Amino acid sequence: MKTITVIGAGTMGHGIAQLAAMAGYQVYLNDVKKEFLDKGLERIKWSIGKFSEKKQLTKEQADEILGRIKPELDLAKAVKPADIVIEAIIEDMSAKQELARNVDKYGRKGLILASNTSTLPITEIASAFSHPENVIGMHFFAPPQLMPLVEIIRGEKTSDDTLTTIVDLSRQMGKDVVICRKDVPGFIVNRMLGPLLNEAAWMVERGEATIAAIDSAVKYRLSLPMGLFELADYSGVDVIHNAQKYFLKRGLTTNQPAVWEKKVKAQEIGMKVGKGFYTYKKGALGWERPDIPRDAGNNVDLVRLFAPAISSGAEVVRMDIATKEDVDKSVKMGLGFPKGILEMADEFGLDKVVDALDGLRTKFGDFYKSDPLLQQMVTEGRTGKAAGKGFYDYKEKTTEYQTIILRKEPENKIAWLIINRPHRLNTFTLDSIGELRRAFLDIADDKETRVLIVTGAGDKAFCTGADLTAFSGELNPSTARDLSAKGHDLFAMIEKLSQPVIAAINGYALGGGCELSLACDFRIAAERAKIGLTELQLSLLPGWGGTQRLPRIIGLAKAKEAIMLSRRYTAQEALAIGLVNRVIPNEKFEEEVRAFAKDLAQQSPIAIKLVKQCLNQGTQVPLDVGMELEAQCFGTMFSTEDVFEGIAAFMEKRKPEFKGK
Repeated sequence: MKTITVIGAGTMGHGIAQLAAMAGYQVYLNDVKKEFLDKGLERIKWSIGKFSEKKQLTKEQADEILGRIKPELDLAKAVKPADIVIEAIIEDMSAKQELARNVDKYGRKGLILASNTSTLPITEIASAFSHPENVIGMHFFAPPQLMPLVEIIRGEKTSDDTLTTIVDLSRQMGKDVVICRKDVPGFIVNRMLGPLLNEAAWMVERGEATIAAIDSAVKYRLSLPMGLFELADYSGVDVIHNAQKYFLKRGLTTNQPAVWEKKVKAQEIGMKVGKGFYTYKKGALGWERPDIPRDAGNNVDLVRLFAPAISSGAEVVRMDIATKEDVDKSVKMGLGFPKGILEMADEFGLDKVVDALDGLRTKFGDFYKSDPLLQQMVTEGRTGKAAGKGFYDYKEKTTEYQTIILRKEPENKIAWLIINRPHRLNTFTLDSIGELRRAFLDIADDKETRVLIVTGAGDKAFCTGADLTAFSGELNPSTARDLSAKGHDLFAMIEKLSQPVIAAINGYALGGGCELSLACDFRIAAERAKIGLTELQLSLLPGWGGTQRLPRIIGLAKAKEAIMLSRRYTAQEALAIGLVNRVIPNEKFEEEVRAFAKDLAQQSPIAIKLVKQCLNQGTQVPLDVGMELEAQCFGTMFSTEDVFEGIAAFMEKRKPEFKGK
């Protein structure tokens, strides 16, 4: 697959074309008018320019990317060389079917047609194509250059090969994917977002809460990136209303309140016109976001608000539309929610969710009937986190903090520390620092865990350092120094742990995230990883040990180049300069990291502790002092049971079983 044609150069199309070109494909961009193509190309040039300004691309790389995009007004000429065609035209079935017929007519044998539709059935689009097995949904989220998720939808006849090809393409574009296994109305994300937005509107219409109260509750109590009515205004009230009308035509009961149609008729359709549920003021950088009072939502019943959406999420799992993991990933990566809808359900308690739905059903009818899966889980006592099991298992070995997860595998003697902010590229907040400290103390006291693996949630990022929105307003010379000292103390805890620590770099490891990896004993990178100390492009410098640890790992000259030029190394480049220990294919990453950790865990924990001490401390002192430290540690081993177990196992030709004694 070398050539991709994108049809439609608008908001979505030009972004998709840019992603394809950045992934190394030759791209044809087609639209019905030259002015549309010109505008799309200008947007691409502007976006690529921003990447260059931020030193994420060199001028040469930017020029190469732009050189791979060819505008073409003639549809036949645009389609003929393509291996994959991605259509991003208007949401109209007749238009998409007509396009499918033309692509079929002009395209080569075996061509794949992917539709960026967010509402229309893939199977119907495919009915206009001679090879429906080659038609698939590829729903990007706006803006596609920035949003990390692609929702992939199988039509009734979509082949496994087509699915695999589009999943691989999405990942080459740097995207996470969720797979909608059945061509149902709303796919995955909108089957939950629709009920959530509708229920918020119903609560206002029924006098249960105000717009400000609901938006305050979800924004400040649940840490959603924006309020629900703010989201509706941002997305377009008309877009949401029309999508739900289409879902209704396809047989999905939407329970849409009258306020949506009223807003559309009044032309109060959101931010794009200056008025929707909020009134917007025009500022220097565009429409200003509404001021939502922090305490206005203290009394909003969040279980009642989210219950219909949770029931829809349960339905998606029960009907095998998607896995529970993909349901939660879809709202975290597609909508920016900090937690998945089913994770929230487990925290609320499924019994409370069902009770809320039962109460609503009694008052307002059968739309609120809870999904049979929810009812079954409550009957079986699988009511969520408090019960130890809901949609997910919650055993003592898993500790979920606000921004991290500590998951232990006692059978393997390893633990995973997962930075759990994928919607913010796993950046640090002040809360993260405290939670990481607690997790490291937990591991330090745990004699059963022999290896710690640090990684990031999702496939996009390991960790990209500090969340500037959380820190920038609080920093001055004094507080910045204190923050640097906190980072030093935190990462020193990693070096002082008796257990070896592996940085499993599954994506971007930039700034403080790179510094975190440098404090670890091993750095294993996925092929997609990008690694670097990039602070200088913000006129900052590494403040959490990067200037000290990096030269000790790759040498002073290379470290100067890496830091002063804000280099972003690919995984293979990082391997070449000794920044990482090994590079693993993306699809085998977790498996091979776990295997490496299990090998380490088979060693004597006392010997590992002493070797780590000799290496970390002995290399920072004069040679004779380091030699003395080594001699002391060597002598110490002969006071342990492990050394005699190792010798006995060698003599008996068996595998040793070290007890750490």
